[in-house]
Amino acid sequence: MDAERRRAAERGGRIAETVAVWLLRLKGYRIVARNWRSAVGEVDIIARRGDLLVAVEVKRRPDATGAAFAIVGRQQRRIAAAAELFRARQPDAATLSLRFDAIFVVPGRLPHHLLDAWRA
Repeated sequence: MDAERRRAAERGGRIAETVAVWLLRLKGYRIVARNWRSAVGEVDIIARRGDLLVAVEVKRRPDATGAAFAIVGRQQRRIAAAAELFRARQPDAATLSLRFDAIFVVPGRLPHHLLDAWRA
């Protein structure tokens, strides 16, 4: 991938994450972190609602099918490990339930929030 296409993809990904953040806020979630990185992995969005901590993976794809199949086993494990590490480092998060969601952003369509997209 050349540099220009990479920059365009990164820009599109940032826009998709911003759309996802606003969708979550409209649904009553509080955004705790964005693009949280650790040695074991990255979580696009970490949000909280009540006693629930949610690790959200955002996928922007040209079609809904491609977005749905974009989060595979190895990536799920890295996201789960990073989310668990985040929770362990937050004193007030130890008692919260952890859920893994996905938000699919497809051009020309409303974003789709898939609750409990996978289990760790």
